[in-house]
Amino acid sequence: MSRAKTPEDQYIQRDRMRFIKNSACANLCYLGLLFDVFYFVTIYRQDVGSYYYNIQIGASVVYNLVFLLAVFLSSEAVKNYKRNYSIVLIVAGVMQIVRMFVIPARAHGAQTLVNGEEVAVMSDGTFTKAVVYLGISAAAILFAAVLNYIRCTQLEAHVKSLEANKA
Repeated sequence: MSRAKTPEDQYIQRDRMRFIKNSACANLCYLGLLFDVFYFVTIYRQDVGSYYYNIQIGASVVYNLVFLLAVFLSSEAVKNYKRNYSIVLIVAGVMQIVRMFVIPARAHGAQTLVNGEEVAVMSDGTFTKAVVYLGISAAAILFAAVLNYIRCTQLEAHVKSLEANKA
């Protein structure tokens, strides 16, 4: 049975934030990156005729590299309670949601010729996996952004109260 946190417990917890890393937020970023890699592998291992050989896929690969870099750098920044990186993570999380409606949605509804036969570019199962991977990635990154913002606000208020008590 857990007991309710006393004001002293909350003070100690906030004071510890000055000395320990914000690893929960960083780990959520890593989880978002992992599921983005799962999405990347799911989409780009498809070999359905020449459907995927276009500029959209090239742009998607470049975007994916930028996304991976931005989220990784943000994960390192949120470890040190950098509030501005919450904005970067929110943008990255929203873009993961937008990505659901680009390649997976279009490929799921498309047909292409393979050996003279019309075949679906993306099966229902692959579409579901791709959307689930992007959804989990987006959720983890957005949760990391919100949690980082809350923790940064708490730490900032705590540091200000310590400075006020010194004066």
